[in-house]
This record gives sequence, structure tokens and C-alpha cells, in this order.
Amino acid sequence: MKFAYKFSNLLGAVYRHGNLSFSRDGNSVISPVGNRISVFDLKNNRSETLPVSTNKNITCVGLSPDGSLAILVDEDGAAILVSLVTRAVLYHHHFHKPVNSISFSPDGRKFVVTKENVALMYNAPGKNREFNAFVLDKSFYGPYDETTCIDWTDDSKCFAVGSKDMTTWIFGAERWANLIYYSVGGHKDIIMGCFFEKDSLDLYTVSQDGALCVWESDTELDGLRKGPKYSERKKMEEERKRREEEAEEDEMEQLGEDGQPRGEVIKGSADAPKEVEGIKNVRYRQKSKHFFNKEGDFNNLTAAAFHKSTRILVTGFASGAFHLHELPDFDLIHSLSISDQRISAIAINPTGDWIGFGCSGLGQLLVWEWQSESYVFKQQGHFNNMASLAYSPDGQYLATGGDDGKVKVWNTNSGLCFVTFTEHSSSITNVIFTSSGFVVVSASLDGTVRAFDLHRYRNFRTLTSPRPVQFSSLAVDVSGELVCAGAQDSFEIFLWSMQTGRLLEVLSGHEGPVSCLYFSPVQSVLASVSWDKTVRLWDMLDSWHTKEILRLTSDGLAVTYRPDGQELAVATLDGEITFWNPHTANQTGSIIGRHDLQMGRKETEKITAKQSAKGKAFTSLCYSADGESMLAGGRSKFVCIYNIKEQILMKKFEISCNLSLDAMEEFLDRRKMTEFGSLALVDEGAGDGDGVKLSLPGVRRGDMSSRHFKPEIRVTSLRFSPTGRSWAAASTEGLLIYSLDASLVFDPYDLDMDITPTSVRRQLRKKEWTSAIVLAFRLNETSLIREVLEAVPYDQGKYRIHHGLVFHGAVLVVVSSSLPDVYVEKVLDFVASSLENSRHLQFYLTWAQNLLTLHGQKLKNRSGAILPTVQQLLKSIQRHHDDLSKLCDWNIYTIRYTKALSKQRGMKRPAVDLLSEQEEEGGSVVMCSEDEEEDVMSAALIVN
Repeated sequence: MKFAYKFSNLLGAVYRHGNLSFSRDGNSVISPVGNRISVFDLKNNRSETLPVSTNKNITCVGLSPDGSLAILVDEDGAAILVSLVTRAVLYHHHFHKPVNSISFSPDGRKFVVTKENVALMYNAPGKNREFNAFVLDKSFYGPYDETTCIDWTDDSKCFAVGSKDMTTWIFGAERWANLIYYSVGGHKDIIMGCFFEKDSLDLYTVSQDGALCVWESDTELDGLRKGPKYSERKKMEEERKRREEEAEEDEMEQLGEDGQPRGEVIKGSADAPKEVEGIKNVRYRQKSKHFFNKEGDFNNLTAAAFHKSTRILVTGFASGAFHLHELPDFDLIHSLSISDQRISAIAINPTGDWIGFGCSGLGQLLVWEWQSESYVFKQQGHFNNMASLAYSPDGQYLATGGDDGKVKVWNTNSGLCFVTFTEHSSSITNVIFTSSGFVVVSASLDGTVRAFDLHRYRNFRTLTSPRPVQFSSLAVDVSGELVCAGAQDSFEIFLWSMQTGRLLEVLSGHEGPVSCLYFSPVQSVLASVSWDKTVRLWDMLDSWHTKEILRLTSDGLAVTYRPDGQELAVATLDGEITFWNPHTANQTGSIIGRHDLQMGRKETEKITAKQSAKGKAFTSLCYSADGESMLAGGRSKFVCIYNIKEQILMKKFEISCNLSLDAMEEFLDRRKMTEFGSLALVDEGAGDGDGVKLSLPGVRRGDMSSRHFKPEIRVTSLRFSPTGRSWAAASTEGLLIYSLDASLVFDPYDLDMDITPTSVRRQLRKKEWTSAIVLAFRLNETSLIREVLEAVPYDQGKYRIHHGLVFHGAVLVVVSSSLPDVYVEKVLDFVASSLENSRHLQFYLTWAQNLLTLHGQKLKNRSGAILPTVQQLLKSIQRHHDDLSKLCDWNIYTIRYTKALSKQRGMKRPAVDLLSEQEEEGGSVVMCSEDEEEDVMSAALIVN
């Protein structure tokens, strides 16, 4: 089995923290999710998470005007420059302090970063290959407190910076004689947004207490005049006073904190700069002031955005409501409450039609079309930990259950959630699909097991126990008729009938909480593992009696069957994975994986990571689709893949490098240790008024108080896709999908010195198709295999095989029948993977049909090995069927009309003659069929 899996997508989380951005065409929204960014294509209804990540959670994203570059800055001020075209990291830079906002100039030549009370203007990276992509041009000082927001004029001549000191500063980006810096006040709270009018220096400022000030400038943009450097003007004034001393100070000021040259420094002050002779300085006056809150209301304004062309101002509030106003008259267009949590970020797309909202409290991302007052996009992840996941039998859907009591179903192709079930009132402990793929069953700590129908999106079965218990495990048999759930407080297993909803039996025997249940895929046998150090096998056909009892060395945590049902794997508390033969009850092997987990040390722990790892174990197990490998994960940032036969570790995946999560590092940072203890134990409070950061004592899974804290990295559930080409992990960060990347692996089969791409193409020119296919698969290069397969003619004709024999007939059929048995599975596997994305739909379907028809009996004998391939083929065909059937349903009348036109064969007959002939024959027009009616209508249309 290949292990070239790489990160492909992040589901289950759509927005965490930071600012939202729209793409240049306005059809995609870019959202920061933890230390990654996701791109949601609103037009094609798809999501993609870029394969780049920062060291900590992203706080702000700057997007270049052409949409090709993005600057991602994390909590510590570490920035990466990312190409949105190639999805690659181009440059790393560290600002050494937390960055509040970042914004590119409209012409794309500069960008401004605000940190603490300074605004830094850099030359933007261009198409030329620079050694240093971030070159500091100017540093602007003026505000006395932290800066909060930035906005540019349309011609990139000036920019405005808002601050927590309730002032807004306007700086000249170039050497203007009449505008170096200017400060406006008028507010009583923190500035949340400052916006220039279109093609003007007029300004709007919005503060946290819900006040809007309209500022009018006495100068237009064209009225700005070039002048000498600010430093030269300053020197000319100060030379009269202190010439020599001031020169030395200027030299020392040219180096920044990191020793790098920091360009020209412009320091604003309360006094206006002196006017250059003959040029009058730019001045502002307050034209009007408006208030968002009505008298008596107090609702903090938390986010704002302004669209210059339409003059629409959008403001979001802590109550979850937003307002749309038209400026400068401050006319309310409409207001709406979209959440019960504070709105953290707002963005407007370039056309001004769509507005994006991000709510970090619930992890919501909404896109609202304000003219039609409807949602374009509405997604929300699990705002607490994700507890479990399950793949549908065809691999198209993923179901997840969270500690928030919600069951969500995701489409693996689009990466979006299309249905959420909220019937549970407590944490979900397990979810599972039935064999039909259209029913999701979930167990919860609220004492119910619920079945949901994916056709009608409703809860059609609610299964309960005679007395209230908390269900911690769940299993459904192959037929989908029997549902079992294990209790963690009464140590019993409850068995229901899905069809009737009745409780059939209560299985007793375990002496500890039942931690996991699993049905055999080939027999009606249930395996249950418990904290009482036993695995029990229950025979569902023989009065539900215990068939076997397997004794373990420690408490059992997880159990799973191999896909063929011939092996059982059990994870125990001592960090071991043991393998058993379920028929003979003999142990066949074991893997000691405690040291492979590599636990990290939490900030508040008193013991080292090495000591704490002794008590950690795997909590989730999953066999690969072919049954040769085992996927294992637990309370760690690592997921391990083991080879079962050799009992060795094959590969270890690090699912996250986000240092904003707890237990990520093996050793504590000594810089955070003080004489009073760790700084992690000191409650510094949250900057945005969200409460304190320390968790309540004993809380591990979410926090029921208003506090929030660093969540611990862990993997709660692992599942392989039935197709075998991807696997999913439910973790603290969300639902991570890892897929096979064929481009990373060169894995030839039965390679020889004579097998080269040249020799393969030589066989193609000779029209020896079978020989070319065999050579291409021996070389095993994806692009070459595709070239050879698509070169095989699909129509009738002559065909020559190895021994000089010439056949007449369909070439594909002959080639398929003459393939060696070893290569039939390889060709079928390639066809199944290519069918998903190829535009040659009929061609690959013909290949699949011929291979299955001609070699069906031989393939059936090895059904276990080719099952993932068949499921991949089924998934691709089903997806194409769904897409095409929708398309045909929408266009059925156009197709009928085209069909009717084709029957005319270019003949133009008057519709009157056609009707008169029919009247003479039958006395009246009788339509015998729908086709005849369409013929008449089409004839009439042609005539007219």
C-alpha cells in the first residue's frame, strides 16, 4: 500500500479569527481558519484549504489588488508571503510584535502594516525576484495607543490609520508638501473603522460606542503638491537650534529594533507641520456626526466595512446584528440579526452585492446578498470539540458529531456541510452510516440514539433505554437492522431494531464502562470492549449469548474488525494494539505504540512530557481499505500508520503545527517561567472583552463558563475512506482530510532497463496497444499511462496483438480481453481514479464496462483486494450520474425541441398544410404521441 498521503482539505471549521477578504472577481471569500486559510468558491459551491500554515493562529490577512499574493500574519507577528496561484510560500518575515491590520495600496506597489502605535509602509513584492521581499520604505508615528485599522485613497496617495486613543491619523504615502500628517478626533471610544470617500480625501470614522463622524477636506486629491522629504524639512527647521547634536541623533534613529534599516521616519505631533511657502496645508472639518444606538441602548460596534462605489456602510455589533447605511446622509437601508454572538469581521465584495460576515464565537461564516435579502453562503463548524466521524459506504459523504450536540453531514467533493441535525441535547459520542448510505445513526450523552434520513432530512427514529443512561459507543450491523449502544454508567449494551424502534435485548456481562462496539462485516457478531480488561464477542443469531471472551492486559479503549472480518484489533490503556483471530480467540500479534504518540507537555502540567506519555494510549483505530495497514491516533498531534504483518511503524503524520494549541511542544518555554510560576497560569484577560482566559478546574472538553482557554491538541476519531484513497481525522483543529498524491511517488512495477517512455511510445506508433499498456504500467508514470490509454481507438477497426494475429472489431474489447491478469486490476484502478476528474466520460466508462464484463469472474475471486477500487469506481459513476441527471432534468424541454428539429432533416413545410392533411385523414387533429405534437410545434416554429 502507498503512504504518500498529504493534506488536501480542512472541513468542520470555516472561520476562527481574523479579517475576511474577497477575491478580485468577487466570487470567492478567503477566511482564516486557525493557522490555515480556506478559500470558499461561492459560484461553484466548493471549498479549498491551502497547504500552507503559520506557527500560530492567523490574526490578519492582506490580499494584493490583483489577487495573486496574500500576506498571512499570526498572533506573534510572524508573516508569510503566499502565492494564491501556485499555493506556495514565497517568503518569511517577522514583525516582532503583534500586528493589528495589514492593507495593500490600490495600485499594489505598497502595503501598510500597523503594530503597536506605528504604521510601517513597505514596498510590495513585485514580479521581479527580490532577495528581500519586504523592504521598509517609511515609518509613521503619531497615535499614542495601539492602531486598529487602515484605509487607502483610490489613487494610493494617502492612507488613514485609526487608533485606540480615539483619534484617526491621515498620512501622505508620498512626499506631499501640504499633507504630511493630520489628526482628527471627535470620538469617545476606540476607532473601529476609517474610510475614504471615492476619489476624495473626505473621511468617515466609526468608533466602538456606535458613533459615525463625517469629515470634509478642503483639498481634493489633485490638489496635493510634491515637496521635499519630511526629514529634510525637519532638518531645515532644527538646524537653527542644534546642528551637530541633532545630526548624530538622526543617524542613530535610522536603525530599527532588529538592526535593519527602517527607511524614512515620520513623527506626527499635536502641532500641525509648518507650511511650505506658497502652499497651504490640507485641513479637515467635521461635517456631521451620527449615532447607531438609539437612546438608552448600548450595543458595542465590533466591525465595519465601506464600499466606495455604492457608498454603503456595513456595521456589525456585539449582539450579532448588522446595519446597512447609505452615506453621507446616513439613511438606513436595512438591519438584521444573524447570530447571537458578536460579529468579528465584515467584508464587501468588489461589486458591492455580497457582504461576508465572520462570527468567531460560533465559528460562523455568512455571505449575504443585501439587495435580495438572502443568504448566498451559510456555514458553521462545530463550535466545540469534534467527537466522532464516519464515511458513507461510497465515500461521498462524511458525518461528524460534536460536543455541541449537532450532527453535520459534509460533501467530500465540495468540502461543505449540506445538512445539520440539532435534535440531540448533549454531546455526541459516536456517529455511523448504515450500509445503504442514506441513514446516519448517532449516540449521545443525553440518553438517546437517533437515526436521520438523508432523503428527507429528518429524525425518523429515536431509540431510548428503559432507564436513563449515557451512551458512549455505537454500532450498526451490515444489514442496517440491528442498532447497539453501550452505556458508560450502567455497563450494559442495548440492542434495538431499526425497523420497529423497539428494544430487543439488554446485554449484560461487562463490569466496567463499555468504551467501543463494532459489528463484524461478514457475520452477525458484535465485538464489545470495556474498561474491565475484556473483549466480548456476542452472537446475534444465537439468542445474543456471549460467544467468546478475550482477556486483555489493560483497560480496553477501542476495537475494530478488518474489512474481511478475519481479524480483530484492540487498543488498550497501556499503549498497545493487539490483534486477535475472532474464530479461534487466539492473539496473532501486538504493537507497542506508546512511544510513537510523542505526547507534548501542557503549559499547566507539573510533570514532563516523557512522564505523562506513560499514561497515554491510542483511542481510535481504523483498518485501511485493503486490511494491510492500521491507522491509530489519540491525545497527540501525531497519527501513526502501522504495517500489521511486519508490526512496524510505516509513517507518522503531524496533523498540526499550530502552537496556539496546548500540548504541542515537548518542553516548556523557559522564557515563560517566572519566580511566581508559569505565565500560563496568570490571567491576563482578553483584549476584546470576551472574558478571562483560564478554564474552570476540571474542564477538558469545551468550557461551559464564559471563559476560554488554549484547547489541547488531540485526535478523537480516525476513518479510512472506503475507496482507500484518503483518510480523515477529527481533531481539535477540525476535520482534516489526507489524500493520496500520485505525483510524489515513483513506484515502478517489474522494471527493466529497456522500459522507457520512448519504447512505450514506439509501441503506440506500431499500434500494439496491449504491449504499450503493459510497458506503461511497468514504468508506472501517471501521465504516460493516461497518454497510452487515451490513444487506444474506441471505434471499429483492425487490431494487431503480440503474435502478429490481426482481429477485426471493437479495439477496446480486444485490448481488454488480451490484458494479462496482473494488469487488469491495475488498469481498473487507474480507470476508477481517472473517471472522477476526466472529461472523457464515455471513454473511461467503456473501459470499465469491458474490464468488468470480460474479467468479472476472476476479479470476483479476489473481491477483498479490489473492493476499494470498485467503491472508487462506484463513487465516480454516482457523482457523474447525479450531475448529469440534474443537468438533463433542467434541459429536458430543450433536448426534446432539439430532437424534434433533427427529425425535420432540413425540410420546411408550412404548418397549415401539415394540419390540413391530418384533418382530412381523421376529421380532427388527434395527437397520437408526444413526439408528434413536438413535430408539429417545431414545424410551426420553423415556418414562423
